[in-house]
Order: sequence, then C-alpha cells, then structure tokens
Amino acid sequence: METTIYLVRHAESPFVFGEERTRGLSEEGMAAAQRVAEILAGEEIHAIVSSSYVRAIQTVQFLAGKKGLKIEEYDELRERAIKGLDYKISEKELVQAIEQSFTDHEFALEGGESTGQAQQRAIPVINVLLQKYRGRSLAIGTHGNIMTAILSYYDKSYGFDFWKSTSKPDIYKLIFHEDRLQSVERMWSEPEELH
Repeated sequence: METTIYLVRHAESPFVFGEERTRGLSEEGMAAAQRVAEILAGEEIHAIVSSSYVRAIQTVQFLAGKKGLKIEEYDELRERAIKGLDYKISEKELVQAIEQSFTDHEFALEGGESTGQAQQRAIPVINVLLQKYRGRSLAIGTHGNIMTAILSYYDKSYGFDFWKSTSKPDIYKLIFHEDRLQSVERMWSEPEELH
C-alpha cells in the first residue's frame, strides 16, 4: 500500500537572532507560500502536518485553507540546529559544520544537534504518520536541515549537496510502500517571469 508525503520546505524568512522558533515569512515568502498551495491544489491531500516553528506553519497555511484542513503541529519536526541557539558564528563556519554533519552523523557544534540525534526525534513521528495515513497523502511543513536528515535516514545519498541545492520554499513528493521510501520527486518550480 502506497502512502505519499509532500515535504514542503519553508519559504523565505528573515533571520533574526534569538527568534528561531517565532520568526515568520517575509512578504516574498508569503507570496511563495500561496504558490505552494497552487502547485499542490490538484494533489489529493488528507492531512497537513508541520514543524511547530512559525515559518513552517505559515508556508503550509494557504494549502491548509484551500484543502479545508487543520494543521497538526509536531515539535519533533522542528529545524535541526547544528549549534546552540545562544551564540553566533559566521555563515562560513555554519555551512562547514552542516557539511561535516552530513558525513559524520554524530557531529554537532557545542549545544547543537547532530544529524543522528535529529533523526532519532523526527523519524518516530514520520513512522506514526505513515501508520496513521497509510494509503493516503499528507503534506508536512518543514525545514532544510531536518528535511535532509529525514531523507538521509531512508537514502544515504541525501546529504550536504542536496541540502545546498534546495530552495525556499521547496516541495518534494515522497512515495512510500509500507515503511520503505520508493521514490522522491521535486515539485517546486519558480513562477514564470512576467515580460
């Protein structure tokens, strides 16, 4: 029996130090979230799930409205922080740490969470959702790092290069047979440029 999960990476959200949980989408991000709803409008979706972070919820809110569904929030699907949230490092150091974390699944900076630890909290929720919605379809509002960690759990080829290639927002259609990932298809496309 096939189950479909649409992983929806959140749209553009201006970074604000100390507001990891509460920062929302930019104006551009909100417009992109509406496009997410348009792209998935023709798909049969029985449930909408999200990380508990505001930017992920806002990215799937228009889809939820279009489908007449409530958003189920799971804190276990929150973004993976490679470093503690209370100290700053450069963008270059952050990206290097993320790269290392996808080759060494036990690596994290001080106060951060490794890929392995992120999988240990997120995959049990994915398993529950695969059971709950077996044979049906659901969308999950998510984040770049945790999305890559989830995909990497099922297929080791998903790692830093995949993470780096994703956009904000982004949409991936996952087909599961029972609990095994069968296929991944990217569904996000930028709107046509107006001339």
